[in-house]
Amino acid sequence: MARIDLDLAHSYRPNPKQDSDYALLPLKMTFNDGGAYALLGPSGCGKSTMLNIISGLVAPSHGKVLYDGKDVTLKTPQQRNIAQVFQFPVIYDTMTVAENLAFPLRNRGVAPDRIKARVGQIAEMLEMSGQMDQRAAGLTADAKQKISLGRGLVREDVSAVLFDEPLTVIDPHLKWQLRRKLKQIHHELKLTLIYVTHDQVEALTFADQVVVMTRGRAVQIGSADALFERPAHMFVGHFIGSPGMNFLPAALLPKAPAQAATIGVRPEYVTLAVPGAPGALQAEVVQAQDIGTYWLMSARIGETAVRVRLSPDAGVPRVGETVWLGLVGQHTCWYGANEELIELSEGAVA
Repeated sequence: MARIDLDLAHSYRPNPKQDSDYALLPLKMTFNDGGAYALLGPSGCGKSTMLNIISGLVAPSHGKVLYDGKDVTLKTPQQRNIAQVFQFPVIYDTMTVAENLAFPLRNRGVAPDRIKARVGQIAEMLEMSGQMDQRAAGLTADAKQKISLGRGLVREDVSAVLFDEPLTVIDPHLKWQLRRKLKQIHHELKLTLIYVTHDQVEALTFADQVVVMTRGRAVQIGSADALFERPAHMFVGHFIGSPGMNFLPAALLPKAPAQAATIGVRPEYVTLAVPGAPGALQAEVVQAQDIGTYWLMSARIGETAVRVRLSPDAGVPRVGETVWLGLVGQHTCWYGANEELIELSEGAVA
């Protein structure tokens, strides 16, 4: 395994002059040896470009890539000793499951007894031990992608294993199982794993550290808890969570910090308050949905929409009713004009 350091930018255009010309804006980032990371963001945000630069499929237009302190910027994936799993299965249909899993090891001259042991270990982890003698051509798309995952994981000497949206073709009912398996494999094998996805559930359940990206920029790196509780950028608050964070003009609150342009509060932390309570604003209820385990209430403060998550036993207000919503508390976030989080001193907001 390897520690991977990035200090680079990348543009597919020959003479980039503005931010929009870059697929990846200038960044410095470290992926520690043995860590499980996810690159998360919408289509076109730069996550696959970053992954391909890490692997060596793309050379950055500016800067460098280091593996354990050694410059590998111009080296191929083979020279970097990378395993990569793509969105669609990359396997040999004429080979059996066992032969497919063994191929990367045979290609490197690994001893037969070691190949047998390692292939058996990976097959058991992926719950494919009973399919070892089946030819890949006759398997489902789900099973083929499991083989592709296994081929990426079977080598013990790789610097890192990179996944580019590997569960796209997997049946939704099996995705949870495979995410759990990948997490288990990471803990058991201590591989450096970097996983690209646009699905926040995949990212937050698989990775120890998630890199949230938008428009070629990594706006926050952190644990699932940190991304949910303290989004460092308004995009993170919007993108993480279902539904995402509420944003309101800070000017609506009379005691908002002077440097704050926007208040951010998640639906889980908005409360029904008594009229005139500190940090509360008057709102009109426009919708109330029974989600099963909770109620999702939509309200409007002036022209601003606010969503509130209420427990099933709460007294849910009726549509058209006027309520007071508590917006300021320990979970409230404040953002400046640049949409980045402002860290306030204790007691800065009443």
